[in-house]
Amino acid sequence: MKAISLILLTIFLGKSCSNEAQNDIANTTLQYTATTRGFFQKIVVINQKATISRDRNGVEAPEEITISDADWKELVASFEKINLEEVPNLKDPTQKRFYDGAAIADLKIRYKDKNYETVPFDHGFPPAAIEKLVTKIVSLAKEKE
Repeated sequence: MKAISLILLTIFLGKSCSNEAQNDIANTTLQYTATTRGFFQKIVVINQKATISRDRNGVEAPEEITISDADWKELVASFEKINLEEVPNLKDPTQKRFYDGAAIADLKIRYKDKNYETVPFDHGFPPAAIEKLVTKIVSLAKEKE
């Protein structure tokens, strides 16, 4: 009887943790920005919606899209694997932005009233720990180009 109770409790807790992770990202703001002299892209993801801005001066209205369920699941899975406390300390893998070889990019995460921000990195070459998340966020904007 104890074994059955333990199994049911484990299943119940496992399911609630999974749903909690989805709820947590639903209340999280992800902001990816990439910029150079001639290029600007800002993607803000909040609760299965993305706002894409390509005008740094804010003259043009940002484009808003709804993220598909499949894409949202990928974002959730990528977000769950990130240790938020390590985000500010992630090392950039390349330095192409120093000689105009790539746009300067960063990722800002607002999670449970706390901000986590990466050091600047090259657009297209994010740190390995956030690579899947950043690649997915950027792909949302590419679909709308």
